[in-house]
Amino acid sequence: MRIGDKIIDFKLPGVDGKVYSLSSFDPKKPKAIIFWANHCPYVKAWEDRIIKLGKKYKDKVDFILISANDTTKYPEDSFENMKKRAEEKGYPFPYLFDESQSVPKAYGAQRTPEIFLFDSEGKLVYHGAPDDNWEDESKVKNHYFEDAIKSLLEGKKPEIQETPPVGCTIKWKS
Repeated sequence: MRIGDKIIDFKLPGVDGKVYSLSSFDPKKPKAIIFWANHCPYVKAWEDRIIKLGKKYKDKVDFILISANDTTKYPEDSFENMKKRAEEKGYPFPYLFDESQSVPKAYGAQRTPEIFLFDSEGKLVYHGAPDDNWEDESKVKNHYFEDAIKSLLEGKKPEIQETPPVGCTIKWKS
């Protein structure tokens, strides 16, 4: 997926018992599709920051987390464990499970976390990492994801539209 490409629809179960597709969300709001995995140390390092952003921009941007790892090899990423994690951490956004792994394949996602931010017209405006320091929040110099959200909400194109995604590889089924 390249900058300017259109958002791709999906139909996935959420940890809250609902089934989600793009029509489940406000069509006028930007969307952040974030590929996620319970077991991944990068996800764990960025998790509180993403939750904070999810709460901060809740009324302006739809955050949608999708886990698609092979749960046979990574049982920590099972749907049951996703439910537990979302509840423990108080996720303010839907956390969806893609057992078929079709959504990350359609998006060309390779890592967790990997962010795809779309404007209100459904065009990709930012793709990549949350910020420039997964290990230490106090040393972050570039808040790529939040800066992209701010630009979008101001009606501008993000200054930085793409960064290399940093994280665990998506665990594909054999």
